[in-house]
Amino acid sequence: MNFYDYAVTTPKGEEVSMKNFEGKVVLVVNTATGCGFTPHYKDLEEMYEKFHEKGLEIVDVPCNQFAGQTPGTDDEIHEFCTLKYNTQFPQMKKSDVNGENALPLFQYLKSQKGFEGFGHGPMALAMGAMLHKIDKDYKNNPDIKWNFTKFVVDRQGNVAARFEPTAPMKDVAACVEKLL
Repeated sequence: MNFYDYAVTTPKGEEVSMKNFEGKVVLVVNTATGCGFTPHYKDLEEMYEKFHEKGLEIVDVPCNQFAGQTPGTDDEIHEFCTLKYNTQFPQMKKSDVNGENALPLFQYLKSQKGFEGFGHGPMALAMGAMLHKIDKDYKNNPDIKWNFTKFVVDRQGNVAARFEPTAPMKDVAACVEKLL
């Protein structure tokens, strides 16, 4: 199977096939409304506004698996994002990205780009220390480690990059722009 064989569901229960995004650059991200990384929504929206006409699509999948930081309903999450960050990109149904109920799309993405570390700096050290308490073996599995992990898929459907939430958003934007 490849990226275009997967689908996600909207809050209204409609399936969105990744095939709809053939020939585009797609950024797939698991999000949260009550996380220290939630301000990434601002950068995501700026990227969407800057690059959507050039072929960028964002697949936003709210997820409540990390410290319960997305407790609201799909409607509450959407309202928060549109009012606070003026998001215009489509939001999918709140879903799991790890475990037995993980979306098949995320299982695929993780199989293509595993965890390669949090990078450097205080936030990377803090994330590593926190995760070590939760899962001593976290470095050795491809699971999503926290909210706002981003996968960038190129125009041919290849998973080109994985960015942990600690990665600078300017690096994510540079990767997307290069692929456009």
